[in-house]
Amino acid sequence: MLIPPEELRKKGWEVTTVGDDIAWIKPNKDGELRAINPENGFFGVAPGTAMSTNPNALLSCARNTIFTNVALTDDGDIWWEGMTEEKPAHLIDWQNKDWTPDCGRVSSHPNSRFAAPAANCPCIDPEWENPAGVPVSIFVYGGRRMNDIPLVFQATSWAHGVYLGATVGSEQTAAAEGQVGALRRDPFAMLPFCGYHMGDYFKHYLEMAKLAKTPLVFHVNWFRKSPAGKFLWPGFGQNARVFGWMVNRPYGKAPEHISPLGYVPEYEDIDWEGLNFTKEQFEEVMHQDKEKIKAQVAANDDYLINKIGHVSQELLEVSKEILKRCE
Repeated sequence: MLIPPEELRKKGWEVTTVGDDIAWIKPNKDGELRAINPENGFFGVAPGTAMSTNPNALLSCARNTIFTNVALTDDGDIWWEGMTEEKPAHLIDWQNKDWTPDCGRVSSHPNSRFAAPAANCPCIDPEWENPAGVPVSIFVYGGRRMNDIPLVFQATSWAHGVYLGATVGSEQTAAAEGQVGALRRDPFAMLPFCGYHMGDYFKHYLEMAKLAKTPLVFHVNWFRKSPAGKFLWPGFGQNARVFGWMVNRPYGKAPEHISPLGYVPEYEDIDWEGLNFTKEQFEEVMHQDKEKIKAQVAANDDYLINKIGHVSQELLEVSKEILKRCE
């Protein structure tokens, strides 16, 4: 549901949505991966969803939508934390209690939801119900990493791409999640859903290298911070600038530059029109510390060998290749 910045939309940039959660992906007769959305709508987390953060999601809720565990306004509308800058003076909260801004508790459950028909979405893709699916040209994995992963990089091979999915994780930001700053792994965002051994799951991904054409694989990190704790990247619609580089890569329309972690763009490879983001800022958000990368690789190997187990040697070879690029 990404909306590119106005300057890029004027150039013809457009993002359409097939689904917001699940993709069922399989090869067609030509060996090309195609994806469908098996769901009829969006089941989104409500808190934080606003016109300023995800307008298309909010507009999708305009009609025929089921809301669960959100607050009710005095005029019968719904509200949740982050929906508007100004909080309503009075609500009935998700526990059917009177709520005011100074009552000391949230009005809506942290996992409150909206279930909206996909057909409501202003940017729904015309092919979203095509049973043949839509072509898949890139996979993108992402995690919330504060200081050791750059804004974007591309895997150097399919095995490297599987490695990125197998080791992806986010740093915990709240004590309720566990130790703050500790890395919580979630391979392919499938840990709660995979019905068989993750080591075998990784091997099945590796076997997809036999396809006639495999997607390019990328890793993004919108959440990198400076030593002072300030986010280095503006995020939201500005992420389209990074996607611009990624989606052009399979077609040879964007250059590549090798780095320890993989292929990366240079400052000149990104369209910056309308955004004051200097080359120095870009270099900071893209910086790779070789010593931190070596520590990452050691942690990845430990996770794959000792936590996952039954892991393919092909993935462990990727670690060796990354270390070689750190020399």
